[in-house]
Amino acid sequence: METTIDRAGRIVVPRKLREELGLSGGTRLEIRVRDGRLEIEAAPTPMRLVRRGKGLIATTDEPLPRLGAEDVRAVLESLRR
Repeated sequence: METTIDRAGRIVVPRKLREELGLSGGTRLEIRVRDGRLEIEAAPTPMRLVRRGKGLIATTDEPLPRLGAEDVRAVLESLRR
C-alpha cells in the first residue's frame, strides 16, 4: 500500500490499515527510525499498579475499550499460533 506525506509532514494511513490495526483519530503513536526505516506503532497505554484488597491490579487513567468474548477468543487464537 502506498501513501504520501503532505506539506505539513503528516502521513495518511489508509482506512483499510487503520481498521485492520484498530487505529482511530486521537490514537497515540510511537515513531522511530530503525535500520533506515520509519517504524510507527500504537503507543502502550500507561499503566500503574493499585492495591485492591490483598492484591495489586493494573489500572490506567485513560478509558480502555471493552473487550467482548469474540475479541478475547481472537487474541487467544493468535497467541496459540
